[in-house]
Amino acid sequence: MSLRRFTLSLLVLAAASSSWAADCPALLQGSLPELRGKEQIDLCERFAGKPLVVVNTASYCGFAPQFEGLESTYKAYHEKGLEMLGVPSNDFKQEDADSEKTAKVCYANYGVTFTMTKAQAVRGKDAVPLFVELARQSSAPKWNFYKYVIDRQGKVIANFSSLTKPDDPAFQAAIEKAIASQP
Repeated sequence: MSLRRFTLSLLVLAAASSSWAADCPALLQGSLPELRGKEQIDLCERFAGKPLVVVNTASYCGFAPQFEGLESTYKAYHEKGLEMLGVPSNDFKQEDADSEKTAKVCYANYGVTFTMTKAQAVRGKDAVPLFVELARQSSAPKWNFYKYVIDRQGKVIANFSSLTKPDDPAFQAAIEKAIASQP
């Protein structure tokens, strides 16, 4: 009798797990290492059903002052459900190999409070799955501080070049559209 209950419990757990994976959009499958600490950010757990901005960053890029505008945008829209994910990358040769130095730039220099990861590949054959899917749905980042606005279903609704500042009306409108989207 106890073996039957154990087997039934395993079947229920397996069904729930596969249901969870099926409910998680392709864009959010997987995890990335957090910038501070040793934990992994489960993308589905953290961001599923939420409007999201993903931006590839670089500490030594001329666009790094955009961290301030991104943080302001995050603070302005976070109460409405917006999440933001910064993904440092050295794909354009402007990120430090030392995560502590990257963290100092983000947190101490620019006061970032949104989620940041350790440096990741965002282009080409080595790109992490998140950026493979972003490229599939729109395009690969052409430079640092390329911005993606994602709706509650995990679909890219707009992407913006590095030249687009966080206070740009088109960027803000895309964020509002993502916030208004249905899960």
